[in-house]
Amino acid sequence: MRALYISIIVLSLGAVSCKKELGNINKNPNATENPQSDYLLTATEKLVTDAYWGVDNNMNSSLLFVQHWAKIQYTDPDRYKFTNSSFDSLWKAGYARGVTNLNKILSIAATQNNTNYKGVALTLRSWVFQLLTDAYGDIPYKQAGNIDSFLTPKYDTQEDVYLGLLADLKTAQAALDPSGPAIAGDPLYGGKINYWKKFVNSLRLRIALRIADRDADQAKQVLTDIQTEGGAYFEGIGEAAALVYQSSPNQNPVSAIFDTRQDYRISKTIVDRLAALNDPRLPVYAQLTDDAPKVYKGVPNGLLTDDANSLGLSKTSRPGDYFRAPQAPGVIMSYAEVLFDLSEAVARGFITGDAADLYNKAVLASFAQYGITDITLTGNYLGQASVQYDAGNYKKSIGEQKWIALFGQGLEAFAEWRRLDYPQLTPAVAGVLGGKIPVRFIYPGKEQSLNGDNYTKAVEHQGADLLTTKLWFDKY
Repeated sequence: MRALYISIIVLSLGAVSCKKELGNINKNPNATENPQSDYLLTATEKLVTDAYWGVDNNMNSSLLFVQHWAKIQYTDPDRYKFTNSSFDSLWKAGYARGVTNLNKILSIAATQNNTNYKGVALTLRSWVFQLLTDAYGDIPYKQAGNIDSFLTPKYDTQEDVYLGLLADLKTAQAALDPSGPAIAGDPLYGGKINYWKKFVNSLRLRIALRIADRDADQAKQVLTDIQTEGGAYFEGIGEAAALVYQSSPNQNPVSAIFDTRQDYRISKTIVDRLAALNDPRLPVYAQLTDDAPKVYKGVPNGLLTDDANSLGLSKTSRPGDYFRAPQAPGVIMSYAEVLFDLSEAVARGFITGDAADLYNKAVLASFAQYGITDITLTGNYLGQASVQYDAGNYKKSIGEQKWIALFGQGLEAFAEWRRLDYPQLTPAVAGVLGGKIPVRFIYPGKEQSLNGDNYTKAVEHQGADLLTTKLWFDKY
């Protein structure tokens, strides 16, 4: 029954009409006129997580850029060959399925005076906007998702978007009340508001570090505010923000794609790195080759199609069974990520603490996420010189280990690789960007025709609409 409601909601809210009049005329007779917050919340959590873990924004782009995955067939995306329609998916999912639905929940919450729906919707909307600005840069934010008032929304600068999200999350934190009105339709946390409060602060921490190279004082103030509020972050792997999928047709998007396609493989870059470190996550991240001798063998990123095909499907490694399982969790934010972020916050002088200890705990939390808890094994791993925390170059230590820990979360790994500049990756073998790796998504081509004036102003402010144009947060 819930799946039916999700379908109805998507049909009714998933498309944004080009004119206000068309929006009033083009009504689906089978769509509910008064959607309920619980069904909207269920639909939105799943649809946006699907987009985050799915093909266009993850497997066919960001996972290739950060060299977690590679392509063994149809290798154009792995060579950075894209069109202006290649990145439509995140824009559509973010605005039409994410922001629009969440704005509706906010409207209902205001009418019903349900502050917990308000806090949850603001939190999820902030995450969606964060994904959008991380990928594209300047985006519609203040006027987004309100087609009746803003048919062609203005683009806000990335700096203003991040600052706005930090303000929204502070509002969300104040709105969330564990003893307040109950919420339903929440597959992420089952309506447990105390977990949502920790997720809010963890997102604030993430975004504070996004702006840290540009505005260290503001970033530090965010963490001071959280401390003053007495707020907590994730305190264990069980508190991570992750959508647990079910069997088909509601399985993990990675599982769904491998039901019909075999053109994705694990990247040689990460296989070689994990092997060099004797990293116990290698058999989780990668599958042994089908042919003997059975080994973990990655594919170099960005080969020409014929060269990639010649490696052989049975002689190269798929991503591991863990990630291809129907019920694999769609992780939005892990406990390990929060610990890495806290370690960096200490290293930057934003908070007090032991940066090395937090770093070590982050690595162990990543292991524990996959059931790796052997004390001897983990101790030997952390004891390696190449793994030990380097206070003189915290970006290298944290960047390299966070890159490993974020395996599969392409968009977040892509953002952190650009921000921390580690690991230092070699561009695609047959890449088409003159020896460079993409550092952003290009805007959807439809923006040029449907919102041309604002698109043009955004490009004039930010720089050419190219894969190689650095975004505001990516200072170095």
